[in-house]
Amino acid sequence: MQKRSVDAIVIGAGSAGLNAAAELEKAGVDWLLVEAAQYGTTCARVGCMPSKLLIAAAEAAEAVERAKIFGIRARHVEIDGEAVFARVRRERDRFVAGAVSDTERLPAARRMLGRARFVGPTTVRVGEELELDAKAIVVATGSSPFVPPVLDAVRDRVLVSDDVFELTRVPRSLAVIGTGIVGLELGQALRRLGAEVTFLDLSTKVGPLTDPVLQDYVRSVLGRTMNLELGVTVESAEAAGDGIRLAWRTSDGETRGRDFAHVLVAAGRRPNIADLGLEKTGLELDERGMPTKWDPQTTQCGDAPIFLAGDASSHVPLLHEAIDEGRIAGENAARYPDVVRHVRRTPLMIVFTEPQMAIAGQSYASLDHGRTEIAEVSFETQGRARVMARNVGLARLYATRDDCILRGAELFGPDVEHLAHLLSWAVQQKMTVQRLLRMPYYHPVLEEALRTGLRRLARQLKVHHGRPCEDLAESAGM
Repeated sequence: MQKRSVDAIVIGAGSAGLNAAAELEKAGVDWLLVEAAQYGTTCARVGCMPSKLLIAAAEAAEAVERAKIFGIRARHVEIDGEAVFARVRRERDRFVAGAVSDTERLPAARRMLGRARFVGPTTVRVGEELELDAKAIVVATGSSPFVPPVLDAVRDRVLVSDDVFELTRVPRSLAVIGTGIVGLELGQALRRLGAEVTFLDLSTKVGPLTDPVLQDYVRSVLGRTMNLELGVTVESAEAAGDGIRLAWRTSDGETRGRDFAHVLVAAGRRPNIADLGLEKTGLELDERGMPTKWDPQTTQCGDAPIFLAGDASSHVPLLHEAIDEGRIAGENAARYPDVVRHVRRTPLMIVFTEPQMAIAGQSYASLDHGRTEIAEVSFETQGRARVMARNVGLARLYATRDDCILRGAELFGPDVEHLAHLLSWAVQQKMTVQRLLRMPYYHPVLEEALRTGLRRLARQLKVHHGRPCEDLAESAGM
């Protein structure tokens, strides 16, 4: 067996791994990138980009349907599912090709394909022909969809998010197991393209929002157009013709069931660590095989020279977080044992449903409620939202009483991806409500809803006395 020593190894060539490699290259150390399967990130192949391509098609279909609100009649509208999925794959393949090209621009001597597994604390075997010793190792192996055991009997018929983009037509009927981000985005998109969709979830939550007022509102709004079976347990799955027959039990003990042409499982993803041999590293592992000690500010596992980044860490499985963790891991692997702690960016999460959902800064669940004021603003009467006939939504803004600093927000409404960015930037800058009210707000725009909410916060925080008039909670206008 060939043996080789390097300063650092990166296992996994996804977003986190590539950014870790970039930091190692910048540091001038001897490094090697090992990828088990194929180049190209999860985001490009089966995640962010193809899902948004499908959502864009659904938005186009919905826009035609909604045109009648404005007195515009579109006749003989036909959704060509084959053409829809052909474009999704065509554009997806362009994104993948770009990711692969970026990887292949790395020097050939710095990268290799092969399945890596630990055979010692800092020793990695690639296949059966190469053994690598390193001073530090970055694990960035990504994640894979989880399929509950109740579906084992029909696993060959079940779709996961990785499979959806290989469809050639819109399913006639679809069960979506899971009302998290992936399930909602894909399920709603397929419904808008013509599928009859039923959502099933053991939880009563719909999406990632943690504010109970928003959760109630989201369930109410989405329940108008989507069949939500919440608080249910899927008890059986069996083949039924070309489809799948599911049976589930409701929280009050009623058994329901029906046949579906397809079943999409969106019950979360699990880190790809099962065959990695982490037990050989000496790390303390939990029942899932994950390191019990991991620092998000260094990405280090305990005090070992092993750094966990991206979806493999199961910390915050979002692309921008994976990029940050990759860079932190790469820098600290190069510096080991002199690791440095990094200040992580303000949390930001967006769900591309209609209406969109977002969390910017602290979520409701993470607040110190004893020192927090909450202001609420509705999009139902908001000017620009009514102009667009998209006046559905609610936002909740959070600020601390003792310093009047905006701490976070949860939002559900039209195009809140943009409002969430503004708010997360404000939170990261530790801006006060007063300072935010000094910012310009054009008319008529959706951002005016934020001003309304901030004025309500100002009133509750009692910050208006003795302030210039542009700060006043009672200023004229919306």
